[in-house]
Amino acid sequence: MSTQQASAPAAPPSGARWWTLGVVTLATFMLMLDLTVVNVALPDLRTTLGASFSDLQWVIDAYVLTLAVFLLTGGSLADRLGRKRLFVGGFALFTAASLACGLAQDITALNISRGVQGIGAAVLFAVGPALIGQEFHGKERGGAFGIFGGGAGLAIAFGPLIGGSLTDGISWRWIFLVNVPIGVVAIALSVLRVRESRDPRAGGLSGVDWPGLITFSAAITLLVLALLRGDPDGWGSAEVLSMFAGAAVALAVFLGVERARGADAMLDLTLFRIPTFVGIAAGAVFMAATAMSAVFLLVSYIQNVLGYSPFATGVRFLPMTMVLFVTAAVTGGLTARIPQRVMVSLSLALVGVGLLLMKSLVDAGSGWTASLTVMVLLGVGMGIFNPSRAFLSVGVVPPRKAGMASGMNETFQQVGMGLGIAAFGAMFQSRVSSLFTDSATGHRLGSAAGRAAGGVAAGSIKETAASAPHGLSGQVAAAGRTAFVNGMNDVFLVSGSLALLGALLAALLIRGKDLHASATAAPGVLPDLDDLDELDDLDEEPAEPAPAASPAPAPRS
Repeated sequence: MSTQQASAPAAPPSGARWWTLGVVTLATFMLMLDLTVVNVALPDLRTTLGASFSDLQWVIDAYVLTLAVFLLTGGSLADRLGRKRLFVGGFALFTAASLACGLAQDITALNISRGVQGIGAAVLFAVGPALIGQEFHGKERGGAFGIFGGGAGLAIAFGPLIGGSLTDGISWRWIFLVNVPIGVVAIALSVLRVRESRDPRAGGLSGVDWPGLITFSAAITLLVLALLRGDPDGWGSAEVLSMFAGAAVALAVFLGVERARGADAMLDLTLFRIPTFVGIAAGAVFMAATAMSAVFLLVSYIQNVLGYSPFATGVRFLPMTMVLFVTAAVTGGLTARIPQRVMVSLSLALVGVGLLLMKSLVDAGSGWTASLTVMVLLGVGMGIFNPSRAFLSVGVVPPRKAGMASGMNETFQQVGMGLGIAAFGAMFQSRVSSLFTDSATGHRLGSAAGRAAGGVAAGSIKETAASAPHGLSGQVAAAGRTAFVNGMNDVFLVSGSLALLGALLAALLIRGKDLHASATAAPGVLPDLDDLDELDDLDEEPAEPAPAASPAPAPRS
């Protein structure tokens, strides 16, 4: 056997790229499903486990918080240790944590398990787009991310319906237990069919940015805690102000650590010199913070104010989620035809307009169809955004940095989601409590108004009305419904305005010329000498030239 034959990279398994796309899409489907199915099960969780409104926020925020904290580390470790290896490990952790969630006997155990679930999800979210990016190039990459986005859209489309069916038909526990058999199958497929890749120039575990991980984790945790405790403890309280100050200090130390570590940093600060990267990062924060917190409040509105069951709530979300699914599937094929600046800014603008319309369309006496226009605009906006975000997050860097770049962008999205749900949830609670206590019914309740207002904000309008003094139950129910709807609409005015701000930033910052050559090249083509570094993604050294071959430029060391 010749030297050239001995050193040539091993051929990938037949159809490996399509197996990779299928497994990553399945993983994303599970991760997004775990966000949407939980929303419709929250009222049952409150009843079964005796959870408060803050506890219910943590069912989502515990997952989102650990997801955001470990995304950067997951992407960085994947580039160093092997993307397939980390992907399989993340899937195993996510599956085991799903089992623990399904078996939890109290709200504390559930939220701890949700936090562990978020760690596994962080690895999958960070590594998945990088695995797709290494297998697909040029126009095919856009199509692949269209399928990927369609999978996420499918989860959002059927998540409320699946969650409602499982909650009503069996138990809320099965919204987590259903992940276990799916996870086992997906892990087996990943081991057998997905191709390994890494950045050979990166170090192993010794190069992990532990100081960065610790300081970033501290900053995000303190910030979310401050937002969650702001309303019950008082925004001017020493505890809340201390947490905000601690978050600012930890973030400043984190940025200093990353600047000092240079190429070994988990957050590559040089990427912020690329306007498109800044634009899509800002877009991810604004989209996640506004759209996902809106879905959280809309689910609570349809179940707790309009009185629909979890399954019936899922049915009423189908117009939004089916539009999202179809839009996401179509958008991927348009990535090479329509400027990404247009796609991203349009998606945020649609979400912003939809949220701003809520106040003029929905009042305390409306039925669920009054919010239909808002739901459809949310669905179209999120459907356009998801494939574009995934495409741009790995398109602005060479493939050897795909894990880090994907992890960074997913971090911005999950931080946006966690902060959005915490901040807008706190704003909603404060606004509803204020509206209720200031109402005529609140004045009649006197000292009991504060406790009743807390029950209304938590969605327990019927229970609060039933426990009201004799003769006031009907008035409490009416005042609670009015306070809930008006508080929600006031929050949507703020979040809608922020979504429009995100649209403006995306329009100003995202540029097609910032895309890396590999994102637009034809499949298998290396556009220029600099892109020969992409051979490193095959996890092998490039083959030595045959003796008879014409001299060719050597790859950079």
